[in-house]
Amino acid sequence: MSYKFLLDIALILISTKILGLITKRFQMPQVVGALIAGLILGPAVLNVLQETDFLTQLSELGVIVIMFTAGMGTDIRELKNSGKAGFWVALCGVLVPLIMGAGLAYFFNRGEFAHPGNTLLQNIFIGVILTATSVSITVETLKEMGKLNTKVGNTILAAALIDDVLGLVALTIITSLAGAQVSIWIVLAKIIGFFVFAILFGLLSYKFLTWYSNKVKKDLHRFPVLAFVLCLIMAFCAEHFFGVADIIGAFGAGLVIANTPKAKYIESKFSSLSYLLLTPIFFASVGIKVVLPKMDAQIILFTILLVVVAVISKLVGCGLGAKICGFSNLKCTQIGVGMICRGEVALIVANKGIAMDLMPEAFLGPVILTVVLVTILTPILLKLAFKPSAQEYTELQESPLVESYEEVEQLDYMEESLLEAHHQLKDKNAK
Repeated sequence: MSYKFLLDIALILISTKILGLITKRFQMPQVVGALIAGLILGPAVLNVLQETDFLTQLSELGVIVIMFTAGMGTDIRELKNSGKAGFWVALCGVLVPLIMGAGLAYFFNRGEFAHPGNTLLQNIFIGVILTATSVSITVETLKEMGKLNTKVGNTILAAALIDDVLGLVALTIITSLAGAQVSIWIVLAKIIGFFVFAILFGLLSYKFLTWYSNKVKKDLHRFPVLAFVLCLIMAFCAEHFFGVADIIGAFGAGLVIANTPKAKYIESKFSSLSYLLLTPIFFASVGIKVVLPKMDAQIILFTILLVVVAVISKLVGCGLGAKICGFSNLKCTQIGVGMICRGEVALIVANKGIAMDLMPEAFLGPVILTVVLVTILTPILLKLAFKPSAQEYTELQESPLVESYEEVEQLDYMEESLLEAHHQLKDKNAK
């Protein structure tokens, strides 16, 4: 048995913390530092660390815990209120990238890069790759900034859940048209089945945990264990039986725990575990997975344009969906930026496309680079999008809260003056 995995974990933890502190000094989220650490240590730069089954599984556990804690920190009433906005954000955030991605592929999928087969389906497939949103990095960044449990944060979460379902439907349609024996009705039935299962299993788990917490007043350490078991079961069932992303099951488990009496205690325990081990490994593994292929000038141009389309399409699409629901321009931008990030789902879809002859192998390199670059860009853009504006400062200064504070401050000054006068009078009488 090799014990190199211990050294790998140590290198990941120390490098992510050091680079996280450096990025924090430059007013950037620490998530960016963790991503860069993985990129530097991985095959793309130093080649000190390679992707292993152990690191892959540990990073998957990391993203499950991130979404589980996000669920625990979410107000379910706010999430329900954000459902309509989430639907429009997700719908527009799938349609616009689909159209723009297909349009970009139309200009490049020709000449020496032309791929045998149905060109229209191949072009649409590039659009399908761009529809998938990876919300875990957005969640961690919003949590770091204290913006997760806000109207914008809840809208992003709701949209990400719906986005995942719509992306799965789009992938099923395109693969079935390409000749794969996949029925869209079976996929839809599985998605509906998962949500029925999640509601029923969630209600039963909630009742049991509430009863157990009222019965057991001591041995609180049992509750995080039970909560984690619930998280893992729902994540496994989502992926294995229903073909839905495991992180959706984990998020659902977090929503169940959020409404139990011991929610705050359980959340505090998982926050420590996530910060100490699992979150750094997940974000570093994103960088470690990057293996850059050789590319010529035309493919480099395609990569640059693909990154631009990946950013603008989500920004415009999700921002348009938010605008339909009455959000301000600033909040539309924040929601759009929050939905920009792509992740491992895009890479899985791309590999599936190559296997089915729906995408030229030459396009895999640009897709990998796009995922990496937008993953690094998302936390930075989120930080800029949530930077308080001059108008917000003005509104704060004119708010009743500040006026009340100023009145209290004036009373404090008066109190200090009276006390000083009292002491002077007392000293004078003593003399």
